[in-house]
Amino acid sequence: MKIGVYVLGVAAIATGIVDLVWGDFERAHQPIQAWGDNVSGRGPFADAVGIVLVIGGAAIMLRRSTQVGAVLLGVTYFLFAIFWAPRLYWATAILGWRGTIGAIGGIGQQAIVIAVAAIIYAGAAVPGAPWAPRTTRITRWVFGVSTIFFGLAHLTSVESAAPLVPKWIPPSADFWVIVTGLAFVAAGIGILSGMLDVLAARLLTLMLLIFSALALLPLIFAYPHHETAWGGNAYNLVAVGAAWVLADWLSSRRRRELGLQARHAPSIG
Repeated sequence: MKIGVYVLGVAAIATGIVDLVWGDFERAHQPIQAWGDNVSGRGPFADAVGIVLVIGGAAIMLRRSTQVGAVLLGVTYFLFAIFWAPRLYWATAILGWRGTIGAIGGIGQQAIVIAVAAIIYAGAAVPGAPWAPRTTRITRWVFGVSTIFFGLAHLTSVESAAPLVPKWIPPSADFWVIVTGLAFVAAGIGILSGMLDVLAARLLTLMLLIFSALALLPLIFAYPHHETAWGGNAYNLVAVGAAWVLADWLSSRRRRELGLQARHAPSIG
C-alpha cells in the first residue's frame, strides 16, 4: 500500500496548504457554509485544520508515525463529513431526491478517506488479525456505497458536471458524464460484491487519475486565483490515494487467502 499511502499523504498536505493559503475552507469539498455563512472563527478554524492536514499527511508517510497520521486524517475527514450533514435536509428540501443523492455523495467523499485511514491504522494487511474480516466488510460497504452514489450524482446532474469535460474530447461532454457515472456505479457494485473487486478498485484509481489530468488540472491554469480549482485537484488526489490503498489492500488479502487455500489443500500423490 506504500504508493497509495504516499499519494494520500501528499494530497492531504496539499489540501492543508490550500486551506492555509486562502485562510478558509474549500467550498466544494469542505462546505462549512452549510451550517451558515457567518460561522464564528471560521478563518482561524480553517488555519488550524490546515495545519492538522499537513502534519497528518506527513506523518502517515513515515513508518514510525503512520498510525498518528491515520488518526489525524481520519478525524479531519470525519469533521468534513459533518460539514456536509445539513445538506441532507436543505438539498433535499430544495432539489428533492437529486439533492439527497448529492449530499450523500458529498459525505461519501469524506467517508472513503476515513475508511482508508482505519485500514492504515489497523494494519489490515497483517495476517491473522482478528479484526480483518470486519474491517474488510466495513471498507467494502463504505467504498462500494459511496462510489455508487458518486455515479448516481453524475447521472442525475449531467448538466452540472458537463462543463468539467474538456470540449476537445469527442463525442460530447454529456456522453462522458454519463459514461463516468455508469463506471462509478459499476466499480461500486464490483467492490461491494467482491467480484472482480481488485480490478474495480484499480480501474477506479485509474479513472480518478485521468479525471485529474484531463478535467481538474487545467482549472488551475484557467483559474489560478480560485481556491476551488486548487482544492478540487487536492481532494481528487486524496481520492486517488484512497482508491489505490484499497486496491492494494484487497489484492494482498486475496493473495493471502489463495496462499492459505493452497497450504491446506490435500496433496495428490
